[in-house]
Amino acid sequence: MTPLQLLAAALSLVGCRAFTAGNGGAPRTAPCPPSTSVTALNAAGATVGNLHGQASCFLPLLQNDEDYIAPRIVQIAGAYPGVDTKTYLSLTSEPVAEMGQWNYDFSDPNGSHLGTVALPGMTATYETDDPVVLVADHASMGVQLSEELKDPVDLVVLCDRSRKHFAERKFLVLELEESPGVVTIAAFESKGEMPTGAKVLGHVTLVQIPWLPSMEKKKSGFMEENELF
Repeated sequence: MTPLQLLAAALSLVGCRAFTAGNGGAPRTAPCPPSTSVTALNAAGATVGNLHGQASCFLPLLQNDEDYIAPRIVQIAGAYPGVDTKTYLSLTSEPVAEMGQWNYDFSDPNGSHLGTVALPGMTATYETDDPVVLVADHASMGVQLSEELKDPVDLVVLCDRSRKHFAERKFLVLELEESPGVVTIAAFESKGEMPTGAKVLGHVTLVQIPWLPSMEKKKSGFMEENELF
C-alpha cells in the first residue's frame, strides 16, 4: 500500500479531523466522506480572507526539485548494549521516498495523530516552536502549479501553534465563530478584515511542494526561469 493510500485509510477512520480540505472535501489523493469536522478553505462564494498570491499575501513556499532527497523516518530499537533481538527484528520501516517527493509514516495507527512526515532541516522548521502538519491540496491554498497537472497535489503545510497573535499578510490558522471545531487558513491585509470572533490557533511557517515529472524543465541558469510551479 502506498503512503497516499495509507493516508486515505487513516482519514477514513478518524473522519478527517486533522486538516481542512479544499473544494468542499479532502484532497483527491486522500478521500473521505463529508464531515462536520471538515471545512473548505475556498468553498463556493464563502472564501475567508486571502489565498496565496492575493492582496500581496504569499505563503512560505518550498519547492522540491528532481534531486531532492527527503529525510527518512527511522524507528529506534533501543540503547546498545542491551538491545534484544526480538525488538530489533520487530520494528517496521517505511520505503524510501521517490526523488523530489516525501513519505508519510503510519507506524502508530492507534495514535491520536494521523501519521508523521519528515521535514527538511532548515530555519523555518527550526523556528517553529510547536509544530503540527496539515495536508492540503494545492488549489485549496491558492498555489498554482503546472497546467499539465489535472488532479490535486498534496502540499505539506507546517503550522506553529505557539504563534497565536494576528500578523498582517501572514497565513493564519483560525477557528471561525460560525464554524466551531474546525480550522480555516487565510491571510488578511489588516486585523479589521479578520472575521469577528475568529481565534488565531497558529501561523503557517512552511508549505512544501513536491516535485513531479510534469514539472521537469531545462535549467536556464536564471533563477526566475527555473521555478517549477
